[in-house]
Amino acid sequence: MLNPTLDAGIESIFESTSQMDVQTPISVAPLPVSAPTLTPSTIDTITTIQQAPTPPTTALSTLLQDLPNFGSLFGFDHRLKTLEANFSEFMQTNQFVGAVTSILGIVHRYMDQRMNEAVKVAVQLQSDRLHDEAQKENDEFLKTIDENIQKIIKEQVKEQVKVQVYKILPKIKQTVNEQLEAEVLTRSSNSLKTSYVVVADLLEMELKKILIKKMKGNKSIHRSNE
Repeated sequence: MLNPTLDAGIESIFESTSQMDVQTPISVAPLPVSAPTLTPSTIDTITTIQQAPTPPTTALSTLLQDLPNFGSLFGFDHRLKTLEANFSEFMQTNQFVGAVTSILGIVHRYMDQRMNEAVKVAVQLQSDRLHDEAQKENDEFLKTIDENIQKIIKEQVKEQVKVQVYKILPKIKQTVNEQLEAEVLTRSSNSLKTSYVVVADLLEMELKKILIKKMKGNKSIHRSNE
């Protein structure tokens, strides 16, 4: 739907065109291409065209001034300004959208980086935890094996000790008996020697007493004889 200004401009064009058609009838003869032979009818036609009245210059300039501007007639100036404004707004909006898109891209990259770092940390923690658990289980397993091996070794040692004791027990008994017999013989021999010495000492003392008595008796007899 056209605006009132555009409708008024179109109507003024139609009115001016009708006035021009009424005031200045103009007929145009075709231009000669070659040099034809002039006939009397042709000469009369050219004379008629040359004698046609020429419209005044002031009336034509006034008519042209009264014609509406082409840009204002179709609203091109307004449309151009509107288009420029829309284009500027579009460019600003496009720049804003580009800036927002860039920010979103930066945020996405930052989030991806943070997510990757968080995933790496989580994986490292999980790996460390699994490694610690595996190490703990391995240590417990080795400890259990060590305890079992020690128990087995102790039992084997006990069994071997029993077997060896049973094997060497008769020899031990024989050795102990031999040592006891030797000790008994040694003590018996010592006791016999001790008894012999005691008897000899007693006999010697008795003999000494007898001799002393005899000597005293002889002295008393000698004194009495005197």
